[in-house]
Amino acid sequence: MSEHSTYTLWLTGYSGAGKTTLANATAIALRSLGYKVECLDGDELRAAIGKGLGFSREDRMENIRRIIYISRLLARNGVIPIVSVISPYREMRELARRELTPFVEVFVDCPLEECERRDVKGLYARARQGEIPMFTGISDVYEPPQFPEVTLHTQRDSVEDSVQSLLEYLKERNLVV
Repeated sequence: MSEHSTYTLWLTGYSGAGKTTLANATAIALRSLGYKVECLDGDELRAAIGKGLGFSREDRMENIRRIIYISRLLARNGVIPIVSVISPYREMRELARRELTPFVEVFVDCPLEECERRDVKGLYARARQGEIPMFTGISDVYEPPQFPEVTLHTQRDSVEDSVQSLLEYLKERNLVV
């Protein structure tokens, strides 16, 4: 593997948009090119380092601060973190951008209706019935990125095409050789 600078890929979007799927597929592609990569999945992180945190704005911000800390440790040690978290507020992503440089914000753009259709866990239905408070897109806001580096449209594009688009962006910026 050639010596390279690390960066953070930050995938944001609704639950069910395809963030984790794209993160894992991107990790496979980057590893095949010789890069050290670690996927940081929102659900896994919440279970591992977010115990005791709820879904209030303050608790969500604390969760993001913890994820930023882990991402910084990985990057400092030559590992590219691929973070796949809803991160519904622009403020969160702006904090991550300030703390993690270089930072590549990837908007996994998928209509809410499609995310609900894909929802195998039934979370959206439960949220609509009032069983899950502060659920992004239903009872809490999602503020789409205003100027993401990359936008992937998972309703229309395949996983392979989306990963290819992301890799092309990284190559254009000399983050992948």
